[in-house]
Amino acid sequence: MTLTSILNSDSTGSLSGIELKTLLLCLLAAFVCGAIIAAAYTLSEKGRKFSGFSITLVVLPAIVAAVILMVGSDTARALSVAGTFTLVRFRSVPGDARDITSIFFGMAAGLAAGMGYLTAGLLFTIVVALIFLILYRGPFGEKKDRVRELKITIPENLNYEGTFDDLFAAYTDSVDLIRVKTTNLGALYELAYQVQLKNGTSQKEFIDKLRTRNGNLNITLGIVPIDHNKL
Repeated sequence: MTLTSILNSDSTGSLSGIELKTLLLCLLAAFVCGAIIAAAYTLSEKGRKFSGFSITLVVLPAIVAAVILMVGSDTARALSVAGTFTLVRFRSVPGDARDITSIFFGMAAGLAAGMGYLTAGLLFTIVVALIFLILYRGPFGEKKDRVRELKITIPENLNYEGTFDDLFAAYTDSVDLIRVKTTNLGALYELAYQVQLKNGTSQKEFIDKLRTRNGNLNITLGIVPIDHNKL
């Protein structure tokens, strides 16, 4: 099956005109694509409500389609497309990767609708929206934001091997002892762990439990520092 444009062109390849029916069909298809994109964007994160940006995603493909429909020559069309895509940078500054991807997604769907490839545009939108949802709702590329660096200071006479195991089992999913060093002229040990806290763990409660084991000495719990040598 060949997917062709529904727009009529003259012998030079330029559009000879836009019929009202054609205009309405292209805009309707663009709005449908926009609604699918907005739904995918909204559902891509649990608990996210329908927002003003979602409404923008509904309208954006229709705007892009209208721009393409109103342009006749291929040269002007290329310039208009380039100018349209430069608008992404105004949103990319405050937005995140999901916002930027959604804008590109909406523009691509609008381009397909504006050039008359309605079936291809709808298929493209549905397929990419499904992939978009699978990637963002699934574990793919998930950042373990519950990973923390834990530093515990203990007196030299405390055997740290096994002392905190029951607390680690109760409050963490994984624990790795990454460094042990002496401080205060050997009177104290500083233990450095990389821990992944269990979902819903109270950090204050976890630290309070640890304090009862280390004699109320220093405990630090923070994000894992970035190793710039690996970047």
